Amino acid sequence: MTAVDEDLAGTWAAWHAERENDLRAPHGWLSLTGLHWLDGEARAYQDLPGTWRAADGGAEVTAAAGDDVSVDGVPVDGTVRVEPVDGKPGVLVAVGERRVEVIRREEHVALRVRDPQGPTLARFTGVPAFPVDGSWIVTGQYSAWDAPRRIDVDTVVDGLGFHPTAVGTVRFTLGGEEQELTVLGGEGGELRLHFRDGTSGDSTYGGGRILRTDAPADDGSVRIDLNRTLNLPCSFTAYATCPLPPAGNVVTVPVEAGEKTPV
Repeated sequence: MTAVDEDLAGTWAAWHAERENDLRAPHGWLSLTGLHWLDGEARAYQDLPGTWRAADGGAEVTAAAGDDVSVDGVPVDGTVRVEPVDGKPGVLVAVGERRVEVIRREEHVALRVRDPQGPTLARFTGVPAFPVDGSWIVTGQYSAWDAPRRIDVDTVVDGLGFHPTAVGTVRFTLGGEEQELTVLGGEGGELRLHFRDGTSGDSTYGGGRILRTDAPADDGSVRIDLNRTLNLPCSFTAYATCPLPPAGNVVTVPVEAGEKTPV
């Protein structure tokens, strides 16, 4: 192994360890233990105290002072309304050590229960991945659209859509074949590439994987390190509502790099 290979392997190992530590967060994706879609009727769910219902695009939680339910640190004693935003992280309601995330997806409102003692988190031992290989690092060319576009994609939930903001396309060569993907915008100018490839549904998650890149250079060039391709939350839990890749976002060669299907 050359010094360059050792440096690549070392930086990747540190990145991968940080990724796994993030997944171990007490209220992260691996802590999910339930997903409940609300309607207009106040109901009790799972072993949650109080009742919950959808109301005018938000949700109402009704609990007594002794139920150990709070919103923004304020105990609930009666009925409190919370207003999640479509497609964004939800509003967290504390229920003891658990967190009930109230989410909105299109016109639907749901509860996601996050339990630091949940079974998925308890049995997590890490994320399998392909061996790091410098041949999976390529330079792409980013072409920004005149203006960002709201696009429509399907999700893992039948009948439920998602509407991310796409900002342009990126072209690159992989395995001797030209690739072009629609890219989504991220924080600080980063690009997000959500795609399927020949490994999807085999050694990697069938719903595709995602890669975040740094912001492109002034000339549009962008470093694409496929060793850092990530699983989406739905590869770990049945209680997420992950989007599927934008139409046409299929890499024509098997990308045997990055994270594999969790075991």
